[in-house]
This record gives sequence, structure tokens and C-alpha cells, in this order.
Amino acid sequence: MSQYFEIHPHTPQPRLIRRAVEILRSGGVIVYPTGTTYALGCAMGEKVAVDRIRQLRGLEARHHFTLACRDLSDIGSYTRLDNTAFRLLKAHVPGPYTFVLRATAEVPRRVQHTRHKTIGIRVPDHPVARALLEALGEPLTTSTLLLPGERDPMTDPVDMRERLGRQVAAIIDAGPGGLEPSTVVDLSGERPEVIRRGAGDAHVFED
Repeated sequence: MSQYFEIHPHTPQPRLIRRAVEILRSGGVIVYPTGTTYALGCAMGEKVAVDRIRQLRGLEARHHFTLACRDLSDIGSYTRLDNTAFRLLKAHVPGPYTFVLRATAEVPRRVQHTRHKTIGIRVPDHPVARALLEALGEPLTTSTLLLPGERDPMTDPVDMRERLGRQVAAIIDAGPGGLEPSTVVDLSGERPEVIRRGAGDAHVFED
């Protein structure tokens, strides 16, 4: 069975955060809150864990994974940022947005888009997610907790425990999650393109 951590959504207990990070560093997949929905996450370079997320979600090879990052300095290490992209990110992170950018060599190929060599980037605005990233010291490879055949992401950590208790290493319960995922904006081309409307305001990228 997976470990189950009840972590305060606003003041996460450092002891439990450290335990979750130990699981990530040992190659485990966790369920954690992002500020929009709950997500599946693992350490960036863990091939077996990435494959587990693909299996759980039923993802095809061309699926865009996201790197959850601590801040803009992390983003600059893993993506190619021009001045326009930098200004947009600076104005909208942390928050409910995922930005698709061209990946650098620091990003494992297995989580890049196979053809475009891009990666999703997000700075989550949730105290638990931010505490995890700070303690881990590197981005999390992450994907919305939306299981095959379901229309909406899972929101109740108790239900997650019942359905995923033998398939992930840990579940972080920080209260109910949301149903609406992040807005996804592609910044890898000549101009911003909204490719998924979600919790963030998409109109600011369409002017």
C-alpha cells in the first residue's frame, strides 16, 4: 500500500514534506496538490517512475509532460527563453498556467515531446507543492491526475487512496482538489498560442 500523508494545505509540516521527498528521490510516484488539480509527480530523471505515470494515465508517446519548477531561475535552466517568453512568465508565475517551451539538454528526452523537443513548465501556487519543490531542489515531472476513461480529474484524496493505493508510492492529502486544470500556453512558436483553456485567464495571451 502507498503511504498516506495528511499535510496542512497552508502550513505544510516539514517532517512530512521530507518523507515525501525521500520517496521521490528513491524513484517513487506521488500524488500531490498543484493549486488547480491533484497531479501525479516523480523526480525528473526517474525512467521507471515516468513510465508508471504514462501507464496510470494511459498516455501516448507524444504527450506533453510538465516540469513543476520552483521559480524563474529553474525555468531558465530547463528551457530556452527569449525576451518575450521571459516577460510573460515573469508576469504570470506562480499561478494556474502551464507554458510549453523548447527544452534544453538538461531535460531528459523521455519527458520531452518526441517531435518538437518541447516541455511544459509550471510554477505551482500551492504551499505544499512549493515546499516539495524547495526540499527536492529540482523540478518534478508531473501530469494531471486524470485517469483513463474519466472526464474530470480526481478531487478526493480518500478516493485516490482507494483507487491508487497499490499503484503509487505516496498520496498527499491536502484537502479537496479542483476540477479545472491549468491553462496551457504554447510559447515555442512565433507568438503565444492557447492550447488548453483552464483555471487561468486565457484572454491575456490572445491580445
